[in-house]
Amino acid sequence: MNAQISRRSLLKAGAGALIVGFSAHATLAQASTSALRPAKSVAKDVVDSFLVMGADGKITIFVGKVDLGTGTKTALAQMAADELDVAFERIDMVMGDTATTPDQWITGANLTIAQGGGELRRACATARAALLARAATQLNVAVSELSVSQGLVSVKANPAKNISYSALMQASTAFDLKIDPKAALKPASEYRVVGLSIPRVDIPAKVAATFPYVHDLRLPGMLHARVIRPEDAGAKLLTVDDSAARKISGFIQTVRKGNFLAVIAKTEWAAVKAARALKPSWSAGTGLPDQATVFDYWRAQPLAKEEATQKVGDAPAALSTSVRKVKASYEFAVQTHASIGPSCAVADFSAGKLVVWSPSQATHSMQSELASVTGLPFDSVRVVYLDGSGCYGRNGHEDATADAALIATLIGKPVRVQWMRDDETARAPKSPPRAIDMEGGFDASGQLQAWSADFHIAVNHIVAFKPLDFPLLAATDVGLPKPGNWVGFLFQNAGAPYAVPNIRVNTRHIAETFFRSAHLRSPGRIENSFANESFMDELAAEAKTDPAEFRLQYLKDPRGIAVIEAVMKRAQWAKRVGTNRAGQSGDKVSGRGISYVRYNNTTTYVAAVAEVEVDRKTGDVQVTRVCVAHDCGQIINPDGLANQIEGGVIQTVSRTLMEQVQWDRKKVTSVDWNSYPILRFPAVPKVEVDMINRPGEPSWGAGEPTATVIPAAVANAIHDAIGARLRSIPITPDKVLAALASLNKKA
Repeated sequence: MNAQISRRSLLKAGAGALIVGFSAHATLAQASTSALRPAKSVAKDVVDSFLVMGADGKITIFVGKVDLGTGTKTALAQMAADELDVAFERIDMVMGDTATTPDQWITGANLTIAQGGGELRRACATARAALLARAATQLNVAVSELSVSQGLVSVKANPAKNISYSALMQASTAFDLKIDPKAALKPASEYRVVGLSIPRVDIPAKVAATFPYVHDLRLPGMLHARVIRPEDAGAKLLTVDDSAARKISGFIQTVRKGNFLAVIAKTEWAAVKAARALKPSWSAGTGLPDQATVFDYWRAQPLAKEEATQKVGDAPAALSTSVRKVKASYEFAVQTHASIGPSCAVADFSAGKLVVWSPSQATHSMQSELASVTGLPFDSVRVVYLDGSGCYGRNGHEDATADAALIATLIGKPVRVQWMRDDETARAPKSPPRAIDMEGGFDASGQLQAWSADFHIAVNHIVAFKPLDFPLLAATDVGLPKPGNWVGFLFQNAGAPYAVPNIRVNTRHIAETFFRSAHLRSPGRIENSFANESFMDELAAEAKTDPAEFRLQYLKDPRGIAVIEAVMKRAQWAKRVGTNRAGQSGDKVSGRGISYVRYNNTTTYVAAVAEVEVDRKTGDVQVTRVCVAHDCGQIINPDGLANQIEGGVIQTVSRTLMEQVQWDRKKVTSVDWNSYPILRFPAVPKVEVDMINRPGEPSWGAGEPTATVIPAAVANAIHDAIGARLRSIPITPDKVLAALASLNKKA
C-alpha cells in the first residue's frame, strides 16, 4: 500500500486550516468542574480501570495515554473494538484524566500503540472472556459453543439463541476482575477493524472549529494571568513595582512567591497590559557560553559518566591495521519545539482540591509534580487532559500547567494562564546540543572492518518520572530543589546498525546543560542517526560503492533490507558511484541521498530517499521530494500511519534546514518566527510513502522513526548535488556557501 501528499494538497489543507483557525471559539461547557467524570478505579491491573460498558451498549475506554494530534485516539479505539468484538462506533475514549484513567507512563518514546495499546488489548481480552463466561451460564452452553459479533453473543448451532453485552452487564456494571496477563488476544486473521483507514474521530470538529482546545476553556468566575520571567538566564527577582499595573482597567493583583511573579486580571488583554506595565528588578544572570564555539565548549564539559554503548570485536586494533581510514565529526544544534500555538492551561482550586486542565503529554506525572509545586497532597490534585498545540516532547505545556496550578492555589480562584510567543520560543525547554566523532577503517580487500564513534550527549538523570523529575520553571521559581535533566534516552541509535566485525561506540554523558533541556521529537535517535547515516555515506564514497548498495552489503536484517529496497524502487534509485555534481551547470544543481534507521535498533524500520535542489550562488536548499519506506509491524490504521510519516518528514525537513536556537552571552535571542524560523508551506516537499504491513507481528510506534532518517538523507543529497559534505545541523545557506568555498579552494 502507498500514500502520497503533494505540496498543492497540503497548501489547500493549510489554507482551510487558516480559515477555521479564526472562527468563533469552541464551546467547552462540558469541561467545567461540575461536569467532570466521577473518579473511578485507575489501578493498572484492573479491567474496570480500562473500560466501562453502559446499559445503552456504549463502551467507554479509559487510557492514560493522550492523543497529541497523532490519531492514537482513533487507533486505540480500533484495537479495543476488535478485541471486544464490537462496532467501532460504540467506542468512546477518555484519555489522560488522572482520576479516571490508569497511569500508563507518559505519551512518548513511540510507545502509545506498542505499550499502551498492548495493555488495552489485554484488558479488553480479559473482559471479553468474562462476558463469554457469563453468556455461557445464561444460555446454558459451553463457552466453546459461542460466537460473538457486534457485541452480541450467539450459540453457534442456534444463532437465534443469543444475548447482548449490555444485557450481560445488567446485573453488575463492573467486572471486578484483575487483568489476565494470559488472556487470549485476537489473531490478526480475525481483525475486522484493525487495518482499516477509519477517519480520525477528531477531524470533523477541528475542521468545523468546534474542537475543545484548552485555550478555549472558560470556567465560571475565571481570571486570567500572565507570568513574568527574566530575559537573562539564571537571574533572580529582587524587587517589583506594580504601581503602573494597578492603573490598568481589570487588574486584580500581583502574585509573588520567591522568584515567581505573575499578574492577575479580569480579562486576558488586561493581564497582558498589566504584565507589560509591571517593573520588576532582576539580579545578574549566570551567563551562557559563546554560541560561535559552543561545540568546542560542549566537548570540553565535565562528564557525569562515560560508558561503552556497543562493543564488537576490537575496533582500536582493527583501525590500527586498516589500510584506508575515514574520520568525520558531526554536530546538531540546540533546537526548541516552537509550537505554533503558545502553551496554555486552566486551573481551579476550591475546597482544598485542585483540578487542572492541561495539554501535557504526561498528565499522571504532572499530578505528582503539581502536588510538590503547590504543597498539596497527591490525592488532592487532578489533571485532566485537553488538547493544545503540538509538542512532540516536553515544550511549555507542563510549565504553563504548573503556573496555572500554583496561581490558582495561591488566589483560591479559577485561573487561565496563556503563554506569549516569546515565552514559548525562548523559555520552553530546549534539546541539548550534540557532537559526534567517528572513524572507520577498511582492510586490504576493501571491506569495512572497523567502526568507532564517540557521542557527546547530555546526561539523562531520570529513569522514571517521579515528583519534580524535571525542573519546572514554577518549581524552581518558588525555591524547590532543582532536579536534573529529563532529555530522553540520548544513547539510543548510537550503536552501528550494520554488520561490521569490529565496533566501538562510546557515549560521554555531559553532567550539566547550559539550557533547561528536555526531550524533542525522537531525542537522541535523530541526532545519532544523522551522524551514523552521514558517515555511512562517507564510507561508501571511500569504498567507491553506490551508497544504497553499500548499506545493503553490510545489513543482515531482512526487514531492514526490505525497506531499503522498497524506497529505492519508489524513488527509482539509479545506482551510481560518485556524486551527481559532474555534468551539472548553472547555479542550481540537484542531488539525491539515502538513509536507513531501525528505531532504537530494536523496533520500527524506516528508509528514506531525499531529493534536493541547491542554489550554488545563494546557498539555498530546497527539498523537493522525499520517499519513505516504513515497517512498523501490524498496521492499525493505514491512513493514520501515512499521516504520521508525512508529518515527520515535514517537521524534520524544517529542523534539518532552518531550526536552531540563537542566544548571546546572557539570554536566548530566538523570541519569534523571525529569529526562530520554521518551514513555510511553499517549501514543503512532495512526500511519497510505502508502508509494509506485517499482519500478526507486533505493532510498533510510528510517531518518531521517520524523523530519524531525514537529516542524513538531506545532507547526503546535498553532497550528491554539490560534492561537499555538510556535517552540521541545521544546514543553512551560509554553511552551504562555506562548504562550497572550501571545496573550490581545495580544487
